[in-house]
Formats: sequence, C-alpha cells, structure tokens
Amino acid sequence: MTPDAVVVGSGPNGLAAAILLARAGLRTEIREAAPAFGGGLRSEALTLPGFTHDACAAVLPFAIASPCFRSLPLHDFGLDWVQPPAALAHPLDDGSAAVLERSIEATAAGLGPGGESWRGLLAPFVEAWDRLAADVLAPPLHVPRHPLLLARFGLRALQPAMLLARGLHGTAARALFAGCAAHSFLPLESPGTGAFGLLLAVAGHAVGWPIVRGGSQRLADALAGHLRSLGGEIRTGAAVSRLDEVHSARVVMLDVGPHQLIRIAGDRLPPGYRRALRRYRYGAAAFKLDWALDGPVPWTAPACARAATVHLGGTLEEIAAAEAAPARGEVHERPFVLFVQPTLFDASRAPRGRHTAWAYCHVPNGCTLDVTDRIERQVERFAPGFRERILARSVMPPAELERRNANLVGGDISGGATELRQVFARPVARPSPYRTPIRGVYLCSASTPPGGGVHGMAGYYAARAALETMAR
Repeated sequence: MTPDAVVVGSGPNGLAAAILLARAGLRTEIREAAPAFGGGLRSEALTLPGFTHDACAAVLPFAIASPCFRSLPLHDFGLDWVQPPAALAHPLDDGSAAVLERSIEATAAGLGPGGESWRGLLAPFVEAWDRLAADVLAPPLHVPRHPLLLARFGLRALQPAMLLARGLHGTAARALFAGCAAHSFLPLESPGTGAFGLLLAVAGHAVGWPIVRGGSQRLADALAGHLRSLGGEIRTGAAVSRLDEVHSARVVMLDVGPHQLIRIAGDRLPPGYRRALRRYRYGAAAFKLDWALDGPVPWTAPACARAATVHLGGTLEEIAAAEAAPARGEVHERPFVLFVQPTLFDASRAPRGRHTAWAYCHVPNGCTLDVTDRIERQVERFAPGFRERILARSVMPPAELERRNANLVGGDISGGATELRQVFARPVARPSPYRTPIRGVYLCSASTPPGGGVHGMAGYYAARAALETMAR
C-alpha cells in the first residue's frame, strides 16, 4: 500500500520520527540508501572475524537520558544498557587519573583541591537533571518548562569552556572538564563550549555514560523492532534522489543534511531558503580508528580500567591547544583523543580473552592527513605497550566516514558546526526549523535542534510538527 509517511534515512532521528508517525496511525516507511539501517548506530566486524566494533557512535549518555527514547518500550525489543563502574577516566602524566564517578561526592573526593569547586559548579544541575534535560534537548525557541533552572544553566553554558575550567581548582578538575567540553569540536575559547562540558559532566553523574550490550547497532535494532510492531517498514538500499520519488506521501521526513536537502528538493525550495541552507557550515571532522587487541589496554593509571570512556589529552592547556588546531586547518602533534574500551564491560563483542578499542581525534573538515601514528602515540603515552597488543586495526579518515554515511559531510559527525550562531539557526533561523517551505516536507537530522548526539529528539520534534500541521 502507498505509505502515508516516508522517512528518508534510518539514523536515530529518522527512526524516532518514523515511530511517532506510526504511533499516530500513519502507514510509515523508512527508505535508507545504505545496505543496512541505523546510520550512526551501526556495529560491524571492522577488523577480524568475531570482533564487533561500533562504526560511529559508541557511548550514549544522551540516548539513555532522551525523553523520546525513555518513552518507548525498547527493552522489550532487546535493548540492554551496560553501565561501567565509572562514567569517564582522564589520565595524567604523573600516573594518576581524574575519574568522573556516578556519585558527585566520590568524584569531588578524588579531585583533591578541585573537588569543592567541581561540586559547586555541577551539583545544582545534577540534582535537577530530569527537568534540565527536558529543556536543553528541546528547540532553542520554545517556552521552557523550567525557566529559572534553564536561565541558571544558560548563564554558565554560554560561556567559553576555558573560562569555566579555569574557575575550577587543580589540574585534575580542569582537565576532566576540558575533556568533556572538547566534544564540541570547537576551540575551548569559543562562546557556548561551556554547555558541552556542563551537559556531558552532569549526564555522567545523573545517568552515566553507558554502552549498549552487543554494540550500538542493538539500539537501532530495538527502535526498528518497535517500528515494525507498529506496522512500519524499513527499506534498505532504497536511495531517494528527488522528492518526486515520494510525492504520493502526505508527510516526507528527511533525515539528511541541508546540502542534501538542496539536492533532493532542487528548485522546489524558494531561492532565499536555498541560499540560507548553502550558508550552513560544517565543522571539524573525526579521524577514527578501531583495534582488535590481544588483551586489555595496559593503562599506567589503574583507574582507567573502571570506565569505558577514557579522554587522552593531558592538561587543560594541552587540550585547548589541540582543539584550536583544526580551526586553523591543522592537526596538533598531540591531538585530544576520545578512547573507548567496551569489551572490559561487554565480553560479547570479542572472542574470549580478546578486546576491542575505538578512538578518534579532531581534524579539519575533509582532512586527508593520516593521523594514525599521532593517535596511537597518545594512547602509548598513557598506556605503554599498547601497540604490542594490536592484532588488527581499521582506519576511517573523514572521507571514509562520509562515504559510509552521507550525513557526515567532510567527516563532521555532529551534523554541522556547533558554534553558537548555528545553535540558534540550525539549519536556518525559523520559528520551526523542522518545517521546510515545501508543504508536507520536514527536516529531522542532526542539522536541526537539538543537534548532534544519539537522542532522537530532532526526529521527535519534527514528527510532532508534522502531526500538529495535519491536525489543523
């Protein structure tokens, strides 16, 4: 039967949008160009048989906190979260490690002189996480449910991460916050980068930084299973190159970027809207490595074995220097590395006694430089002997990331630069950024609010906008 709604793209936002439309009674179909669904939630044997690697997203704090995903019966469809003992570890050159524990008190106790300032900055938001998440994972132009809390958060979040970090005491606390803020892909001196440090640190205390048992693909599988239970369908290997191909649907939901929207819609978009989409900027890229290992990572700091996520970058000043380089078109000799060791907590991903590891650093958009050696030297810095454990590696430079997922333009895994202007104009400045000027056509990718991250909220709000329009 002809579907009422067609969703183009099967990433977490496309899946979320499709579920909401199907729950509303619309015959819903997802069309995915790739041979497998999931977008950034794919897990594959990238190195050797028997080793499961997350091809993109690996650690999912916003997924477990997402109001959208929390409203769905995903555990009924096989989703099983794994919570490491600690959310995050950040080793330092003296052999110690700053650790983001689930308990803010335990974290503060481990930060020495920085403990009290860490507690003072984060505790008010940890205690109010459920209320805060409802507003920060919403479009920027909305009536907040908790205006005083959001205002208090905003006064800090709009500041540069460098300024907030310097307000903390001690090397360990400053480094721990800087690593969280570096997820912004921006120089730490940029306005608004404080939001990334705050949100990721607060989420670590409030909900943890979990992984999915069996790989991130299992979250996509659970979303797809729920969609199918509602009568929805997913077609893979079914690219949509022009809107005319889906013209019969009452609703078309596009989980694609602004530049892809221009290609798909063409002259059906008004010239002014097209120009605004062309001005949309993509940010720094990821250069990603996956390893099959013959044993666990030999960390100098034993505390690193308590967390799935390990930030490798040293001090606040070192991380700031590394994150400033991509904006100049450069890669720092000692890049900030985001490192994940899932098999310490999920043995199902590798043969008995073996392990996997996942990492990336930030490079200029479209960068063609091979930075494998720089990343591995950073790992060796804090885990001497790491290279001796490598059985095989998979290398994904920015071009390979984009080849595997067209939404990752130039290797940008955030769906567009996260600079402050594009937080409020994502992808263009409109009261409802999900509605396009074409009747019945909506944008629901990470290039719409609330932006990148696995949370499904862009798809959730885009589907709500479509349903509200249909109800009028």
